[in-house]
Amino acid sequence: MAQTTDNKRFFENLTGAGKAIAVLTSGGDAQGMNAAVRAVVRMGIYVGAKVYFIHEGYQGMVDGGDNIKEATWESVSSMLQVGGTVIGSARCKEFRTREGRLKAAHNLVEHGITNLCVIGGDGSLTGANLFREEWSGLLAQLVDQGLIDNEAAERYSALHIVGMVGSIDNDFCGTDMTIGTDSALHRIIEVVDAIMTTAQSHQRTFVLEVMGRHCGYLALVSALACGADWVLIPEMPPEDGWEDKMCQKLSANRAGMKRLNIIIVAEGAIDINNTPITANYVKDLVVRNLGFDTRVTILGHVQRGGTPSAFDRILASRMGVEAVMALLETTANTPAYVVSLCGNQSVRLPLMECVQMTQEVQKAMDEKRFEEAVKLRGRSFENNLKTYKLLAHRKPESQLPRSNFNVAVLNVGAPAAGMNAAVRSAVRVGISEGHKMFAVNDGFEGFYKGQLREIKWADVGGWTGQGGSLLGTKRTLPAKYLDKIAEQIRNHNINALLVIGGFEAYLGLLELLAARGKYTEFCVPMAMVPATVSNNVPGSEFSIGADTALNAITDTCDRIKQSASGTKRRVFIIETMGGYCGYLASVGGLAAGADAAYIYEEPFDIRDLQSNVEHLTEKMKTSIQRGLVLRNENSNENYTTDFIYQLYSEEGRGVFDCRKNVLGHMQQGGAPSPFDRNFGTKIAAKAMQWITKKLQETYRQGRVFANTEDSACLLGMRRRALIFQPVVQLKDETDFIHRIPKEQWWLKLRPLMKILAKYKTSYDVSDSGQLEHVVRNRPKDLDASAI
Repeated sequence: MAQTTDNKRFFENLTGAGKAIAVLTSGGDAQGMNAAVRAVVRMGIYVGAKVYFIHEGYQGMVDGGDNIKEATWESVSSMLQVGGTVIGSARCKEFRTREGRLKAAHNLVEHGITNLCVIGGDGSLTGANLFREEWSGLLAQLVDQGLIDNEAAERYSALHIVGMVGSIDNDFCGTDMTIGTDSALHRIIEVVDAIMTTAQSHQRTFVLEVMGRHCGYLALVSALACGADWVLIPEMPPEDGWEDKMCQKLSANRAGMKRLNIIIVAEGAIDINNTPITANYVKDLVVRNLGFDTRVTILGHVQRGGTPSAFDRILASRMGVEAVMALLETTANTPAYVVSLCGNQSVRLPLMECVQMTQEVQKAMDEKRFEEAVKLRGRSFENNLKTYKLLAHRKPESQLPRSNFNVAVLNVGAPAAGMNAAVRSAVRVGISEGHKMFAVNDGFEGFYKGQLREIKWADVGGWTGQGGSLLGTKRTLPAKYLDKIAEQIRNHNINALLVIGGFEAYLGLLELLAARGKYTEFCVPMAMVPATVSNNVPGSEFSIGADTALNAITDTCDRIKQSASGTKRRVFIIETMGGYCGYLASVGGLAAGADAAYIYEEPFDIRDLQSNVEHLTEKMKTSIQRGLVLRNENSNENYTTDFIYQLYSEEGRGVFDCRKNVLGHMQQGGAPSPFDRNFGTKIAAKAMQWITKKLQETYRQGRVFANTEDSACLLGMRRRALIFQPVVQLKDETDFIHRIPKEQWWLKLRPLMKILAKYKTSYDVSDSGQLEHVVRNRPKDLDASAI
C-alpha cells in the first residue's frame, strides 16, 4: 500500500481503485465541514476511488435515491470558503431504528459503498459505529429478504468507518480542536469587540450568552480572549455566595476607572446545585445589587454561521486527507477511527473510546464531580481555566507575595497582533507572583534611552483585543548599546527580562547572552516568547501574530476569487509577506484553495512556472474558470511577482487573463484573532512562571546571578507541547542568513495543497496519524499543555 524507503512512508503507490467512499455531514452544522468534504472527495478521487456525497446526513442514507450521488473534482470547487455544509445535514429518527439502518445498508450496497466518512458530533459518530457493528447482520437480513444476493453480501462484507468531529462546542474528548470551534470563537470575538465600544460609551455592563449546552469551552476561551470580568460555565459552577463576589468584583473594576463590564455565560451554565444560571438572571442580579445599566446579548446561531476561519479550513483539509488514508489502511479488524489533531500532530483514535470519555464528562457533571469533569475535558481546557483564574481575579495587595524582584517586559521587531495580549498576561502574572513589573517602550532602542516605567495591573486592562504593539517596538539590536542597556538594568535594578518578538528578539537575546562575560548585568534570567507574522523563529512551530496574518490573507483571497465570478477565466497572482519564510504563502495557499504557492524553501525554475501555466490552461477548460497563485515576497530574486505576472499574462493569452495583488502591511494589522489572543495569553503566563522559578533558583547572597545556558530560553510550541529551549542550543537549527529555521514542519503540508489542486506529487506520510488511545490527563511533569 504505502511505499516505504528508509523508514519513511510515501503515498505514491496508494490506490483506492475499486473502492467506493461516501461522505456525509450529520448533526449540527459547523464552519469548515465543507473544507473537510472537499478534502475527502479530492483525496479519494486522487487515489482512484469512487467518491459519493450522501445529502442530508443519515436521512439521505435511509431515503437513498438522489440523495446518494457520485462526486466529481469540480463539484467541490468554491466550497472551501462557504460556512455550514453544502451537502446538508438533518437529524434522523429513522436511522435510530433497525428498519432505518436496514434501508441505509441496502442503499449503500446498491452503490457498492463500504467506506464511510462521517463528519459530525458524538451522537452521529456513535450511530455510525452501531451501524458498523450491525453491518453483517443487516446484510444477512437483506439476503433473507431477497433484496441482495449472496455474492454482494460477500463482496461488501465489511463496513469501514472514519469519523471527523464537526462541532462548534469543542465538546469531544481526545481532540484538541473540533472543526468549527475556531470559527465560532471568531464570531463571538467580533461581537464582543463591537459591544465593547458601545459599552464604553455608556458605562454599561453586558451579559453575553454563548453556545455550549454541556460544554463551556466557547465561553471560557472567549472570556480569556477578551478579558471578561466574569465567566459562568457548566464544568466549574461557582460556589455558594458567588453573586456577592461577582458584584464586588464588578464594582471594584468600576472604581478602578473601568467604564464597562463584560460577563460571559455559557447556555448550559449551572450553580453548585445543578440549577441553571441564565443571562437574564445575571442581568437582574447586577441591576438589583449595583444599579448598573445592564444589557443582555444572546449570540445564538450567529456562532454557527459565516465563513470558516483559516485554522478551521486547514484543520478540516488535513483531517479530510487523513480520513481517506485511514479508510484505505483499515482492515476488518481495526476499530472505527476518529481522526483529529493533538497539539499540531494528526492522530487516529478509537471512536468509541472518545465517545465513552465524552459521556464520562457529562456523568461527572451530573454527579457534581466537577473537578474531575474539568480533567476529563483534557489538558487544553484545564490550562485555559487555570490561566483565566490567574489573570481575571486580582488578589488584594495584602495577600500578594513580596518577591522584591523587578522584571522588565519589552517588544522587539515588527508589530504582531497578539503582542498586547502577551504583555497583559505577563504583567498580571508577574504582579500575582509578587514582582514589580517594568514596561520598556520601543524595544532595545527604548531600553538604552531609559524609556522604562513601572506598569500596574490596571494599566494593561483591555489590552487583549488591541492590534499592533502598545509598548512600541523597534528592530534595533542591542549589540551597539550594551553599555547603556547594562546601565539601565543597574539603575532600575532589573532582575529578569521577558522579550516578546520575532527573529530580532532571538538575535537580541543571543547578543545579550554573548555579553554576559563582560557585563554581569546580563547574568539574569531571560525568556523569549515568539511573536511575528512570518512564523520564522526557530524552536517554535507557531508564533503570536501568524494566525491573524493567515486570516487576513485568506479573507482577501476569498474576496479576490469572488471578484472573478462575473469575469470568466482569470488568474490572480498574490504576493504575501514573510521575508524568506514561506509559511504564510504555503499555509495561506492551503486555506484559500490556491493552485500554486512559490516559496524560497522549495526552489523553482522556469520549467515549474511553465507546468503551472499548462496546469491552469487545462483547468480553464473545466467549469472552474479561475486560478489563484501565491508568491512569498523573497521566494526568488529574479522571478519577481511582476515577472510571474507578465509570464502568466503572455503564456495564458487567449486562454485566461491575469491580475496581480501585493497584500503588504494589511497582514500585520488588525485586531488579533482568538487563537493569537489565547496563545499570547497562555504562552506569556507560562514564561512568567518560568522566570519566577529561575529567579528563586539563582538568588544567592542578596542578588540574582544567572549565567548558565538554561537561564536564557525561548518558549516554543513543539508538536504537542510548550517547551523551554536554551537559545544557544537553537543556533544549530537556524539559517541566520535567510532568518529561518533549517527545518520547518509546515513544509509537510505543501503536498496537501498540491493534491487538492490536482497535481501529482510525492507525499511523505511517515508522520501521519498513528493509532493512539485516549488517556486521562497526563502526570504533572508532562503537562506542557496543548494550546
